[in-house]
Amino acid sequence: MDISSAVLNRRSCRGFKQEPVSEALLREIFSLAQQAPSGCNVQPWQVIVVSGEKKDQLKNQLMMDVMQKQKPYPDFDWSVAYSGKHKERQFGSADALYSAMGIERQDKMQRNIAMMKNWAFFDAPHVAIFTMDKYLNLMGAVDIGIYAQTLSLLMMERGISNCMQGALGQFPGPIREMFDLPEERGVIFGMSFGYADNDVPANTARTSREALEEAVLFAS
Repeated sequence: MDISSAVLNRRSCRGFKQEPVSEALLREIFSLAQQAPSGCNVQPWQVIVVSGEKKDQLKNQLMMDVMQKQKPYPDFDWSVAYSGKHKERQFGSADALYSAMGIERQDKMQRNIAMMKNWAFFDAPHVAIFTMDKYLNLMGAVDIGIYAQTLSLLMMERGISNCMQGALGQFPGPIREMFDLPEERGVIFGMSFGYADNDVPANTARTSREALEEAVLFAS
């Protein structure tokens, strides 16, 4: 698969087969992703790839933490409140997802159940947790985003699907405790990944993109 095909075919996957990616392939993908660019080549990403029993333990602890605390306590500022066209796009994305799942807008219980699947990693066999030193702030976040997209496309090239999840940075406590993260490092977000289960209704959801003219100005 070429890069253009990987970009066009990548989707946020929210249902996975219970088939792990081989360790050899994981190492190949994450080794290649080390070539991602970063400002001044600082390579701020410190990634934790969790699989198997350890992943299940983390899932259980995260689910319990979310249910007990309910209010997020992220290591980084996630306080943005979308407005205008950004809020419209947010609503459009949610509508596409919940419509694919057959969940009505007024069905708050089912929507909450669907939301909780974030912290169960959508039953993916693997999850990558992206962490970085807190002082790097915005510049580090830019680099982490570039790195994560590099990973995503490398996975897509090999038939591996994923879902980027800001939700996995909202309740960092269980991650920090399980992996004994030092105070100066923060959990920024995560990515669940594995082989897609195309029978899962959520995986039929599709979102639109704005016209080129809305996003890009060509000046000469």
